[in-house]
Amino acid sequence: MIPIYFYNFRHEPSLPTQSGQDMNKNYILTQKIAEQKMRRMAYEILENNAGEKELILAGIRESGSVIARNMQRLLKEIGNFETDLISLMLDKRYPKEVVMSKSVDVNDKVVIVIDDVANSGRTLLFALKPFLEFHPKKIQALVLVERTHKAFPVKPDYVGLSVATTMQEHIFVEVEGEAVKGAWLE
Repeated sequence: MIPIYFYNFRHEPSLPTQSGQDMNKNYILTQKIAEQKMRRMAYEILENNAGEKELILAGIRESGSVIARNMQRLLKEIGNFETDLISLMLDKRYPKEVVMSKSVDVNDKVVIVIDDVANSGRTLLFALKPFLEFHPKKIQALVLVERTHKAFPVKPDYVGLSVATTMQEHIFVEVEGEAVKGAWLE
């Protein structure tokens, strides 16, 4: 049975906290639930890419790269995928230039762009830029948390949690080392 939590988006945290979590933050995901969401998305990737030999996982800077490494670990556990992991660096507020951690040939391969939170779609849109110089088989997007304020025509294929928020609220994904510790709303 999956526990059901009622989210209180005002001031009081409504999820049980784990060691190391700040009681003053309004957590919408705990570490345990984030791990469950990532595992579910790994199974979705496996299902939607059956028959593929290799996936390119492209994590967007800090949190997105941590999530990408977790997805790589989970895909190795549950499937028979070869994965190549790269990081994308860009200014999320004013994305112009996108820098890849290493050069990879993505021709005729599946690329999954991974970020922590999707809001307007701008970051995901600009993160696609380096892959447009190639001819990938398909490009998919994965986010741990999706907000509902789309301004660009990019919709993630894999979503851990979709949250309706106001424009003034912000969601932060907390990572420590290789662990996703949770996500909170401010």
